[in-house]
Amino acid sequence: MASLIKQELARVWEALRASKPHRSSHLEEVQLRNLRGIKDLRVALDYPVSVLAGPNGCGKTTVLLACACAYRERTLTPGNLFPGFTDRLRGTLSDDFEGAEFAYYYVDEEERASMTWRRGRSWNRSFMGRKGGRQPTREVYLRTLANLTNPSEVRGALGLMRKSYLAESLTPDLLDFADRILRQRYERVSVIAAEGRDLLFAEVKDNKQARYSEFQMSSGERTILRLSKDLSRLQGALVLIDEVDTGLHPYTQQQLMLELQRLALRRQLQVVVASHSPVVLDSVPPEGRLFLDRDERTLDVSLLPPQRDIFQKALYGQSTEQLSILCEDDVAEGVLLGVLDVLQPQLRMRPEDFVIGRNTGKDEYSTHIRALGKFGRLFGFIFVLDGDARDLKPALARVAEGYGHDFQPLFLPGDGPPEAWIWQTLESRPGDYGDVLRLARGDLESRMREVEQLTAGTLEKGSSGKVKVGMLARRLDRDPVDLARIVAAKEVDLGRHEIGELVQGLKDRIALWRRLQ
Repeated sequence: MASLIKQELARVWEALRASKPHRSSHLEEVQLRNLRGIKDLRVALDYPVSVLAGPNGCGKTTVLLACACAYRERTLTPGNLFPGFTDRLRGTLSDDFEGAEFAYYYVDEEERASMTWRRGRSWNRSFMGRKGGRQPTREVYLRTLANLTNPSEVRGALGLMRKSYLAESLTPDLLDFADRILRQRYERVSVIAAEGRDLLFAEVKDNKQARYSEFQMSSGERTILRLSKDLSRLQGALVLIDEVDTGLHPYTQQQLMLELQRLALRRQLQVVVASHSPVVLDSVPPEGRLFLDRDERTLDVSLLPPQRDIFQKALYGQSTEQLSILCEDDVAEGVLLGVLDVLQPQLRMRPEDFVIGRNTGKDEYSTHIRALGKFGRLFGFIFVLDGDARDLKPALARVAEGYGHDFQPLFLPGDGPPEAWIWQTLESRPGDYGDVLRLARGDLESRMREVEQLTAGTLEKGSSGKVKVGMLARRLDRDPVDLARIVAAKEVDLGRHEIGELVQGLKDRIALWRRLQ
C-alpha cells in the first residue's frame, strides 16, 4: 500500500509541475521585513503545494499569515492578522512595527505584478512605482487546525441549539475528499449554521444508531470533514493551513497530502501548509519543502537551501538508528560505498545501518553543523570532505565546539577532488585493475592514453580529473560513481596507504557511534 501511495505521489508531482506554467494566477514570492524578529526573509513558492517546516519560533505562522494578505480579501489584511498592542498610558509595552513591510510577486491573470504592504501609522499598499497598480483579487482560504476544546468556542457552538438554525446536508462532491481519506463511510453529514457559526453533524452509513455532532468527533475526523467541506468548493484559490498534521495518524497525513495535491491539480489551487511532520514533508517534492531557521546568535530568520533527505531524516526523527555520512558529491559517495563494501562484513554492518548524503558544497558544511548541533544530532553524523578541503577543518571545528561537539572530519584520499585521485591511481597501477574491470591486458592503458590525447592542453588543472574520469568511464561502459566504487574497494583490499587514513577514520567513528547508541 505504501509503495502505491508513493507511486501516485510521484505521478501527481509531475502533473503539478507541468501545470504551473499554465496557471493564470500564482503567488510566486513573498518577502517579509522587520516583523516578529524577521529582518529580511524571501520565500519563493516554486511548487503549487508548499510545506513550511522548521523549529518552533522560526516564523512559519508569520509567513503563512503574510501570504494571506497578498490578495484583496476584506478580512485578510495586515491590520486584522497582525494586530498591535499599545500601552497608551506608559508607552513601554507596545508591539514594534517600525519598518514592517511585506512585498509580493505574482502571476496575475497571466501577467506579472507586484505589491507592497508597509506599516506607518497604519498599513498601506503601494505598487512599486507602477501607475494604476492594483491588488490582485483571489479567494483565500486560511485555517488553523485545532481541536474544538477552547471553552469559548464550545460555548458558542452549543449556543446554536438555543437559536433558529439551518441544517443543510453536504452534497457528495463536498464529501468526496473526506471519503478518499477516512475509512468511515457516512450516510449523511450536515452543517448546522446560525449567525456566522456552524457545527458538523454526522450519520454513519449502515448504522443508524451512530449519529454524533462535532463535539464527539476525533480531532482527525473533524479536520478531514472540515477541509472536505471547505476546499471542495474552491476554484483557483490560495489555500493556507497551519499545523496541517494536527491530530492525524501518519498514514492519514500522507493520504491528506496526496488528496490536497490531487485537488490542487483538478481545481487550480495553490496550497501552502505549515507542519512539523516528516510524513507531510516527504509528501511533496524537494522544491516544495521550505525550511525556515532562526539563528541562535543573531535571531535572524532565514530560508535554508532545499533540505537533502539526510538532513530531513536527522532533524525530523527518521534516522535515529542509522549512521549518517555526509560527502560533497556523487563520486565522493562512490568512494565511500567502495570502502564500506569491504568494511561491512568486517564490522558486521548491513547496508540499512547507514545512509549517505551528498550534493553539498564544502562551503555549506558550517550551516549543516549549526542545524544539526541545534537539535543535538551531530553525534550521529560523519562528515567527509574532499582532499582539497583540509584547510577548512579549524573553522568547522570552531562551529561544532559551540554545540559541545569535538569535530573530527574525514578526508578522501588525495589533495584534490576524488576524480583526480581515481585517475592517478589507475594511471600508476593499471595492472591491478584489468581483471576487476573485465579488460584484456593493456586495454585500460590504451583507453587512458586515448583520453589523455583528446584532452591534452584543453583542460584547466582543477577540472582535468573530473573530465578524464568521465570520459574514461564512458569508454568502459560504466558510470563515474561505479568506477569510483570499484577503485576504492580495490585499494582497501590491497591495503594501500593513501586510502588507509579514511578507512581507519571510518572504523573509529563507527565504533564511537555504536558506543553512543
